[in-house]
Amino acid sequence: MGRPVYSPTGSGALEPICRMRCMPAIKLSERASALTAYFSPKVVGEVNDVYIKVAKIKGDDIPWHNHAHEDELFLIIDGRLLFEIEGEDPFTMGKGDLYIVKRGINHRVTSTEECSILLVENKSTAHLGDTDSEITKSVEEQLEEYL
Repeated sequence: MGRPVYSPTGSGALEPICRMRCMPAIKLSERASALTAYFSPKVVGEVNDVYIKVAKIKGDDIPWHNHAHEDELFLIIDGRLLFEIEGEDPFTMGKGDLYIVKRGINHRVTSTEECSILLVENKSTAHLGDTDSEITKSVEEQLEEYL
């Protein structure tokens, strides 16, 4: 349990902002380092109707895919990621870089060295859209180990 955060009320008293449960801070690099499998996102948190996920990427196993109804946010925690968008020149992202793939855009990512990423996706977003491959993970699999 995290430490409650307090806010002044109209009467001058302090009232907890987190009335039900405060989450402790998430150390993204530690959570990503703990992952044992590549291309297997794991949920580390949720905000409203989206999941916050971490994943490790190494190699080129992720097929071309899109998410017909959802945008997808990528943030590089560590390493370098080659991002490919159909019909555009590929580009490389590094630590701290953020990119949002708009819904319906065909894309894929690869990395020659291990790369840790954070993903922000709607709870309904399928791992690889409608593309089925040997690395496809269900939402239930992505939720395993979520605390």
